[in-house]
Formats: sequence, structure tokens, C-alpha cells
Amino acid sequence: MPLFLAKKEVYTWLKEGTKTIDVRKGNPKWGDIAVFQSGASYLRFPIVKKETGMLEEVVNAENYWLVIPEAKTLGDALAYLREIYPVADGVFTAYYLAQPKKP
Repeated sequence: MPLFLAKKEVYTWLKEGTKTIDVRKGNPKWGDIAVFQSGASYLRFPIVKKETGMLEEVVNAENYWLVIPEAKTLGDALAYLREIYPVADGVFTAYYLAQPKKP
């Protein structure tokens, strides 16, 4: 069960369901449930798919708004991610998240 720290706005997007793909630098982490932490709050999402590749391969014109919901263009989404990961070479993993079932 991978644990990911999330900025407050990212946590909000996840909670609202507007962000359904999370991109992290590095190879995929083991587990089928992603746990996101922001401060003392946690969210859990089933991982339905993992995709690895260069940043521009895992974030593209077909999915960028699911990665960064406020992005108006692919360039906006990539710029947002490059602020987090200044060195954007190497392997990135996109975690495709299912919305958790309501109790």
C-alpha cells in the first residue's frame, strides 16, 4: 500500500474526484491501494492501473486534466509537475485511481 504525501490542493482534487491519475517520479510502488496524506488527513483509493515512462509519455493530451485538474493545456500540466520535479528526466509512474465505494 503506497503512501504518498499530497499538497493541500492535490488532496482537495483527489477528495472531490477531479483528479483520478497521480504521477510520481520513480518506478511503481508495490500495492493496489494508494494512500494520500495531507497533514493529519488520509484518503485511500484503489489503483486500477499503473503506467511507467518518461513524464511526457505518462502525461499527455488525452489525460493531462485528470492529472492536474486546473490545467488548461498539456503545457500547463507539465509545468506544474516540473515545479515539483525540477529534474524531469528518468522514469515516472502514473497511478490510475478508482473512486472508493461509499459506505
